[in-house]
Amino acid sequence: MFFFPLYNIFKDVIKMEILYSDKDIAVCVKPVGMDSEQQLPEALKEALGGEIFTLHRLDKNVGGVMVYARNKKAAADLSRCIQDGQMVKEYVATVHGMPPESGDWEDLLFKDSRKNKVFVVKRERTGVKKARLTFTRLSAGESSTVRIRLYTGRSHQIRVQFASRGFPLVGDHKYGSRDQATAPMLFSCCITFPYKGKTMEFAKLPEWVKST
Repeated sequence: MFFFPLYNIFKDVIKMEILYSDKDIAVCVKPVGMDSEQQLPEALKEALGGEIFTLHRLDKNVGGVMVYARNKKAAADLSRCIQDGQMVKEYVATVHGMPPESGDWEDLLFKDSRKNKVFVVKRERTGVKKARLTFTRLSAGESSTVRIRLYTGRSHQIRVQFASRGFPLVGDHKYGSRDQATAPMLFSCCITFPYKGKTMEFAKLPEWVKST
């Protein structure tokens, strides 16, 4: 892994870390509070020059590792990689309560676009999508930290699947948390994907995991 200097964006209010960059891709750590589809690509253009193509997204109030393409061919190749399930995305989250030591959860999710909120439903119908994740519990207590692998990329998926079982994410006021945290404690901690004949892995843990 190569580490680039921190780039100051928006007059030092938000800092972005670039983990890797070549002529085809850029891998960075998205700061909490930065939009992943507009602001972050613009920040990458400012830092690296050229074009930036968005491949996946994170909610604005969630941070973590993301990969972007720097040309159309790389964007097409990596988009196929995502569609074929070859890009593995892992997250860490701190949730209220104590979930099982591990789990494999499958649900049907429906997004109410007017409320920008997602619900677990019992039956398939128009607009309902299947969602699956697996997880391992890293620490336990009144709040617990879990590491999660996503198999589907549904809107608010991790937040909804944990909240629906009585384990809302700390700081996730949209889905049931009543604490004082200002953002959900959710972070994209690792992305793995095939690239030019190699398996590329980029990982980063947030400070709140390191301190637990």
